[in-house]
Amino acid sequence: MNSKSESLFREAQSLLPGGVNSPVRAFRGVGGDPLFIDRAQGCYLYDVDGRRYIDYIGSWGPMVLGHGHDAVLAAISDAVSRGVSYGAPSAPEVKLAREVVNRVPSIDKIRFVNSGTEAVMSAVRLARAATGRNKIIKFSGCYHGHADSMLVSAGSGVATMGLPDSPGVTEGAAADTLIAPYNDLDAVRQIAADAGDGLAAIIVEPVAGNMGVVCPVDGFLQGLRDLATGCGALLIFDEVMTGFRLSRSGAQGVYDVTPDLTTLGKIIGGGLPVGAYGGRADLMEMVAPQGPVYQAGTLSGNPLAMAAGLATLLQLNDGAYERLENNSRRLQEGIVTSLSTHGIRGTVQRAGSMLTLFFGRESVRDFEESKACDRERFAKFFHAMLKRGVHLPPSSMEAWFVSTAHDDQVIDETIAAVGESLKECAQ
Repeated sequence: MNSKSESLFREAQSLLPGGVNSPVRAFRGVGGDPLFIDRAQGCYLYDVDGRRYIDYIGSWGPMVLGHGHDAVLAAISDAVSRGVSYGAPSAPEVKLAREVVNRVPSIDKIRFVNSGTEAVMSAVRLARAATGRNKIIKFSGCYHGHADSMLVSAGSGVATMGLPDSPGVTEGAAADTLIAPYNDLDAVRQIAADAGDGLAAIIVEPVAGNMGVVCPVDGFLQGLRDLATGCGALLIFDEVMTGFRLSRSGAQGVYDVTPDLTTLGKIIGGGLPVGAYGGRADLMEMVAPQGPVYQAGTLSGNPLAMAAGLATLLQLNDGAYERLENNSRRLQEGIVTSLSTHGIRGTVQRAGSMLTLFFGRESVRDFEESKACDRERFAKFFHAMLKRGVHLPPSSMEAWFVSTAHDDQVIDETIAAVGESLKECAQ
């Protein structure tokens, strides 16, 4: 008998490209068909067939408090009772802006948008306008959304699907995007030198999350800061994923490096669609209507998303970050122990409450090393974990996300499932 998920997926394939609304969801990186989710609560997902799974997708990052947190639901409920969209200024966007500015020292002013893609697109436009230059350095395997100029050597779903980097993107749109290997400062310096006075910005995930979790080596981020300053370019941190997940001020707070512009998303919407870009006042004052750089959005600053984001941030105090760190560390250590026990080569790389299990290597420091990992073994492991009630991101190049709802018991259950799954994969 077919499951409800199977039936829904067949119907979806006749209506949606590939049966999904975002590529990685299609399970192409691990094989099989996706589960259709009926509801979520705490650290659990429930599919349409009534099965429960410990969730490490976390809606790809924003569910840092878990699903259906009381404070977030109450904020959304109150916002809904006042109307779902105004197309005019409202108090919630001012309150959330104040909270972000207070937490992130590099941000003096912020503009809310509707997605991480839109935030990056707008920040790059602003950087080009501010410098009067065109060229952008990005890093191989770093994903900055699907704007044309950023779909060059992107990681995440593009690499998982085995697709060309930029079909449908014109040579002109990609011509000013220069590609450097992540964690290779010497290569970046050479590319910047070749670009001369044409370099507008360097954009980077301060902790890469879209080739799996890859942390910057010592001196890499500060080297980018010094290089950008020295050549008159701007440094953009894409903290759509890491913002408020690694610390109350994001990755830049952990690594003590200050960018000129920062893009945000995920957590600042509490699970609702949102994005933002912010930075120094002199740069942000170039954005319309205060300045000449045009950017607009009908649903920007949506009151529901603003309320959910503010409620989420207000819960992220020192105690919350301590719980996230402790449980994420325990999970990492448990997986590493299981790898050793079963004689399987691999590593677990973690930054705060983000982590990735890479099979076949002792470390991963760039996109090429990530691509060289054992994806076939990850696919087997993924399905072994799913069979045991643990839902991981369906790609070897994605981060797992731990929430405050993952308590000690859930972490212990996960570690036990990891041990059983690795034993199965070793056979």
